[in-house]
Amino acid sequence: MLPTLTLEPIGVVRSPFLEAADAPRQACVADVAGRIELVAGRHLEDAVADLAHWSHLWVVFWFHKARDYRPKVLPPRSRIRRGVLATRSPHRPNPIGLSAVRLERVEGLVLHVRDLDMLDGTPVLDLKPYVPYADIVAGAASGWLDAGPRDPGPSFEVAWSRAAEEELAFVEAAGVRLREPVAARLALGPQPHAYRRITLSGDTGRLAYKAWRVSFRVSERRIEVTGLATGYRPRELATSPDPALELHRRFAARFGR
Repeated sequence: MLPTLTLEPIGVVRSPFLEAADAPRQACVADVAGRIELVAGRHLEDAVADLAHWSHLWVVFWFHKARDYRPKVLPPRSRIRRGVLATRSPHRPNPIGLSAVRLERVEGLVLHVRDLDMLDGTPVLDLKPYVPYADIVAGAASGWLDAGPRDPGPSFEVAWSRAAEEELAFVEAAGVRLREPVAARLALGPQPHAYRRITLSGDTGRLAYKAWRVSFRVSERRIEVTGLATGYRPRELATSPDPALELHRRFAARFGR
């Protein structure tokens, strides 16, 4: 009989990513700043001594929004289901994650880091220095990833039309952040992809992001957002008592879509 283990977080992540759909798939492609706030009262002020001399850290964390264990999953870069232990899916027997982040500075119990791929509020279980001579394995195989397609990288310029800017300002004034997550998805290109719900016809397309629909036009390596629309049907807006639809009702009343 294996022992039961009890873990107590030593800190929490503060990042701009509120939901799994917002976060990048790997930390190494995310030039995003954030913080790791360590808890007080556990002598961690002494534990972080000398940490500032390291440029990168391993963060051991808990996937706190992963609700279930799935023995097989369908990763974004695979066309078939894979054993979860052969992936980095959060739906693990124990939802423990591991990411390498760039350490910018240490201020008491606050670590300022970059290259985050963790959600805001993620519990941190441990920190370890990234040691290049020990942690880089030359010639290591990448398993089934070697035969699959590569993750796309940002390669398109994303711009907003004047009309789209007005609609965006209306939505963001209500506290809904759309500019950064929409731009991050479109910068990868206009083609439908496992990470993004996109429909494309010729040089025009539409991205579905949460309950919003984002229309765009493609020209060379440039994508221009031409407009926003609610994803709810007029009947839903007219009859649903859900207060979450109030912004969508006001948006549709002002912009007609």
